[in-house]
Formats: sequence, structure tokens, C-alpha cells
Amino acid sequence: MRVYDTKTRELREFTPLKGNRVRMFVCGPTVYDLSHLGHARTYVAYDVIAKYLRLRGYSVFYLMNITDIDDKIIARAAQLKMSPFELSGRMTEEFHRDIRALKIDSVNLFAKASEHIPEMIAQITTLIDKNHAYGVNGDIYYDITRFPEYGQLSHQKPEELVKHRIDPNPAKRNPGDFALWKKNKPGEPAWESPWGPGRPGWHIEDTAITVNYLGSSYDIHGGAIELIFPHHEAEIAQAEAATGVKPLVNFWVHTGVLTIKGQKMSKSLKNYVSIKDALEKYPAEVLRLFFALSHYRSPVDYDEEKLDQATENVKSLNRAYQEMNERLASAKTEKASEDEDFTKRVDELLSAFHSAMDEDFNTPQAIATLMELLKHANQHLSRPLSKEALNKALYAFETVDSVFGFLKKVEKAEDIAPRVIDILVDIREELRKKKEFALSDSIRQRLATIGVLIEDSPRKVKWRLA
Repeated sequence: MRVYDTKTRELREFTPLKGNRVRMFVCGPTVYDLSHLGHARTYVAYDVIAKYLRLRGYSVFYLMNITDIDDKIIARAAQLKMSPFELSGRMTEEFHRDIRALKIDSVNLFAKASEHIPEMIAQITTLIDKNHAYGVNGDIYYDITRFPEYGQLSHQKPEELVKHRIDPNPAKRNPGDFALWKKNKPGEPAWESPWGPGRPGWHIEDTAITVNYLGSSYDIHGGAIELIFPHHEAEIAQAEAATGVKPLVNFWVHTGVLTIKGQKMSKSLKNYVSIKDALEKYPAEVLRLFFALSHYRSPVDYDEEKLDQATENVKSLNRAYQEMNERLASAKTEKASEDEDFTKRVDELLSAFHSAMDEDFNTPQAIATLMELLKHANQHLSRPLSKEALNKALYAFETVDSVFGFLKKVEKAEDIAPRVIDILVDIREELRKKKEFALSDSIRQRLATIGVLIEDSPRKVKWRLA
């Protein structure tokens, strides 16, 4: 299995630092507003990566941070006339709702920045003690000249990085020095520290959190490509200087941007589509397929024609999967004449799926294999197949889906029935409000004949089985 490493700019054989254990960290959201499809593209990509690594037998611990205190949050909260933590609390809940709706469930731990202030203060103290950081009137800055490897990830020389002014302050030693701690300003959240009340800089959050949970060196660090500089460059400088261990990360993995009409989707450009709005138009399975049609390192342009095509493909996949499940119930156990050719091709296609994913998580090639599997299944569904052959095909579909999440749960009658009863009870209530009692009583009586009893009450109508 090979994975592309941003730092070395090459595909490398993937070997975890400790046996088959993979420690993986991905930069999470800054929760000042609703997440958009650009975020969805990134988080779905790492969900696919984590799930495929687990499918390959690796024990993956997947950590994601949540930046719940930041300049953007403070500014946005002031606009909305609410506290920064009220805003970040609401947006964190919205973020969790969004990723659940996108079927992203591979993250082991979400770590909020505000809950790790002591770890950040401890790491800043270490950097000061090692002469990698200094104070200026209550602010603490990282001295980039004290870390000769600064620029190794973005492949820029220090003199080029100086052009990027970070945290402008004429009192800094170097224009490129970045903030580790910001002194308190009136009305802003603050924590006590050895340097006075204040709050952490953005970059120190991630290294304090990752060193705490993953140690001084771990396997995969992920994030969008625009975070390479200054954010990820700063992480390397902070962590390696503080711990003395190199490298901080074995594989740096970055996703390409999501664009809309060729422009990066961004809140600042006001050209974004929120995850919430997108999910009202397209199911999660469609969005996941749309994202997977592009390699995780490639840019993706928001294209409704491609989304409509993805919708049709998802419908076709689910129709075939449903039909195979239905056929399984009546299939014979004895081998059929079609079995050998059918199962041989299924095995070949499943192997091709693994080969594609083993080559830097090549999802477009893996999807091409899945569509070939769909075509192969459809060609044989009209012919007699044994239970063994159908189970083989279902296993292949479910194996691929354990990574991609395109299939919807096959509904059984016992799962659907309670929801149908809920609908009928709601309709009956609407009829009662309109004083159409004859029809509402008819629904009640007919439900009673199949053992469903409705219990009316002033607060809420309930039903139970007789």
C-alpha cells in the first residue's frame, strides 16, 4: 500500500510507526458559522481513508480537533450580539449534525480547543524555556529563526516565508514570527497564564492536542491543502522544538479544494453551499459518491449535472443491492450453472477495488470498479444464481460500501411498519382538527382490526400494539 506524502512529495510505502496501529489526526472546523461543502469534501475524504485503513486490518485511532475559540468566532459573535462560547456551542452542534447526516462516523475523539488550555500553556512554557519563543507586552511569539527546518513542508525558504506577514506587530523579532498566546482584550474570553490573562493562538491548539493524545510522533496528519502554510508548517516547528522528537508526522496528507465555477468555495467570498442546504437537495450517499469521483488530492468543482448523474448511479446501486437481497430469500442452495463465471468475476473486481485503494486511496478507479461490479450483477440477476453466489456479490457490495457509504439500509417490513403507523396516526389527527370525524374514526377502527390501539390524550396521541 502506498500513500502520497506532501513533505517528501512522493508516494511511499505505508508503514505505521507502531505495528498495525495507525494514529491519525485531521484539522477540524473553526465553528463560527455553518460548515459548507468544501468542509464536507475534506471530512468525507478522511472518513473514507480511515474506513479503508480499518478494512485493511489496521487499528486506527482517529482524532479531530474543534477550534471553538478564535478571532473569527469572536468577531462573528460580536456581530450577532452573543457570547463567543454561545456561538461556538451552537455551531459545534450543527457541525456534528452535518457530519452524522453525511454518514461520517469514523472519528474516535473530537477534542475542543477550549478544553485543552492547560496543555497549550505547558507547551508554550516549554518553548520559552528552550528559547524558541519570547514575550512582547503579554503576547508570546514563536521565533522562526530558532528552527532551521522551518519551511520544510511547504518547500519554501525562510526568506520567502517572511513575505507572509503573520500577526503584524512591529515589536516582533521577525516579521514571520507567529503568535502562541494573545494577551487579553476587553470583552474577549481569557484564561490565566504565567504571562497574564489571554487566549491561545490558532497553531498551538493542534500540537498541544496531538502531543497529548497521540504522542510526539504519529502516522497521519490530514487537512485541506490551504493549511500547509502557515498552519501545518507552524505545527511542525512548535511540536518538534518542544518535544525534541522528529518527525512529528510520518505522512502529511492533504485534500484539494472544492471550487464553484472555478473559484474556491469560501465563506469570505460568499459563494458557498452549506452542508445543510446541500443535503436538502441531495442525499448523503449522492454527495459521498460525487466527492469520491475525484481523487482526494485533486480539486473538485461543484457541478449539479455531475451530482444528478451521481444520483442516478446511487439509485442503480441500491436497486441492484435490494434485488440481490430479495433474490437471496428464494435462491437455491445448490450451485447453478452461472455460479462459477459470476463469482470469479466478482472476486476479480473486489481485488481490483483493493488495488485501486492501495494506490494512494484512488477512489475514482475504485468507483469505476464498483460500477463494473454493478454492471456484472445486473447482467446475471435475470439468471438463476445460488445462495452462495448471491452472498458473494452482496459481500463485495457491502465491502466496498463499508468504505464509501453509498448503500441505503435494506428496509424490512418490521422496520417500516412502525413508521407507517406513525404516518396514519398523524393523518388521523389532521382529520380530527378539520372535524372530519367519520374518516378519522375509520382509520382508528381499521388500525384496531390489525391490533394497533390508539390512545388519545390532551398532551399527545400514542399508539400501542394490543
